[in-house]
Amino acid sequence: MSMLRVEGVTVRFGEVTAIDDVTLSASPGVTGLIGPNGAGKTTLFDVISGLRKPSAGRVLLDDADITAKGPHQRSRLGVARTFQRLEVFGSLTVWENVVVALESRRRSSRLASELLDRVGIAEFAANQADTVPTGAARLLELARALATDPQLLLLDEPSSGLDRAETDAFGELLQQLSAEGRAVVLVEHDMDLVMNYCDHVHVLNLGRLLTSGTPSEIRSHEGVREAYLG
Repeated sequence: MSMLRVEGVTVRFGEVTAIDDVTLSASPGVTGLIGPNGAGKTTLFDVISGLRKPSAGRVLLDDADITAKGPHQRSRLGVARTFQRLEVFGSLTVWENVVVALESRRRSSRLASELLDRVGIAEFAANQADTVPTGAARLLELARALATDPQLLLLDEPSSGLDRAETDAFGELLQQLSAEGRAVVLVEHDMDLVMNYCDHVHVLNLGRLLTSGTPSEIRSHEGVREAYLG
């Protein structure tokens, strides 16, 4: 059964249609959302996370319609998200950033060190967040999202700033998270990460769903090759 279902979602900005009648789903596992720049991927994440209301269509979580719910309500229902533009509390330490998220859910601050270790940035715990490398800041966003114990995890370009070894370790972490019953959806331009670690992939192009399938099906799809993979 799908944990997330997007049905007929359309987003218009004036006369411009950014998302055009998109229907897709995500089940527990790792789902990729790919497409050229400007395809509408981040806008769709905004709709799923409640930051933007669709012009048409609806969003369902575990078969419950959450279209009218705001981002805080969705967070309490188990939706967490990271952003394409880094969103960390720069004046706080890395550890304190995670503690803030834990306390928002009345979870023990003692879990902060465990989460930082899990995502691989325990060495930066005492550093001020706006001083750490971009890759570490990306992983801090992930640790902070995990602090809310989400069932649906939306990751927007999470491998940006990671080297190849770090990206592979990140891919393995995604699979561990999915094995815990979470649905992980990632917007990503690193095709090695998508093809090696995703169970299913959706492709957007010009605001429309071009196709969906397994990584091998996506890799061999002529339309995807022309629009994106080259």
